[in-house]
Amino acid sequence: MPISSPFKPLLILLLAGFLAALLSVSIGSTSIGFGDTLRVITGSGTELQQTLILELRLPRTLSAFATGGLLAVAGALMQVLLRNPLADPYVLGLSGGAAVGALLAMLAGAAGFLVSGSAFAGAMLATLLVFGLAHGSGSWTPSRLLLTGVVVAAGWGAIITLILSMTPASRLPGMLYWLMGDLSHAAAPWPGLIILSLVCLMVFPLGRALNVLARGSLQAAALGVSVRPLEWSIYLMASLLTAAAVTMAGSVGFVGLVVPHMLRLVLGNDQRLILPACALAGGTLLVLADTLARVVIAPEQLPVGVITALIGVPTFLYLLYRSR
Repeated sequence: MPISSPFKPLLILLLAGFLAALLSVSIGSTSIGFGDTLRVITGSGTELQQTLILELRLPRTLSAFATGGLLAVAGALMQVLLRNPLADPYVLGLSGGAAVGALLAMLAGAAGFLVSGSAFAGAMLATLLVFGLAHGSGSWTPSRLLLTGVVVAAGWGAIITLILSMTPASRLPGMLYWLMGDLSHAAAPWPGLIILSLVCLMVFPLGRALNVLARGSLQAAALGVSVRPLEWSIYLMASLLTAAAVTMAGSVGFVGLVVPHMLRLVLGNDQRLILPACALAGGTLLVLADTLARVVIAPEQLPVGVITALIGVPTFLYLLYRSR
């Protein structure tokens, strides 16, 4: 039975994600062949191979996939909300709030769950702050929200600089690595994967409304869309996705900006296809970037945020050049 055309890109991206994950768990200080990796995943293989893949590499790979998918879907939602293809979650200061929360927890000597919880609380605080200031005494507009986010993000940046200047030298490297995006100490991947799956399921029925909203709020209202509740829902979902991603891996840039933009050039602007494609393509991209970060100067590891920036900057400049 032939596969309908809308599902073909998703199947291709799903296969690419599987191959990227297979490559990621096979490469490391001890390389394991693809055949041995598949045997381990299916329940066989030596005890050493099972320990390396199932306990060390696979959780990190899944965390990378979840983080990339969360950021890409959040970026796609933000671009619909602001009707601006250059928008992404970090423009609105969400990552800055998360970074301040996490760095304050690290400065206090906390670790593990407390740092993640503080990052999540900081991101949600930034969400409330930006939305409240942009709303003011009246209603907010996309341009007002964007400008408020840029100013709040600058404020978070100043607070981050202040925290780093007050930090003892012994704790500074860990904080800087977290700020650059680091998956080496990522928490369990399942919360991020669950949030990503739930949000994709929630926004899929809204696909038609999102397509109309992308053309403008006035046109959406004229066609019967409840614009304001839909915009609130988009912003809160994008904030939740960004907070979960930052909680898992720190500040990883350009995924939420480049991935939705590239997919729209290839697949069009149907949000029912773009959003699940962003989840798969963003996850695949970050898995590959994390694999490169682990092996490019092995045994040392680069922050994955450095790799995404090195990939994202020239890619986005090329896309801008093509769309002149």
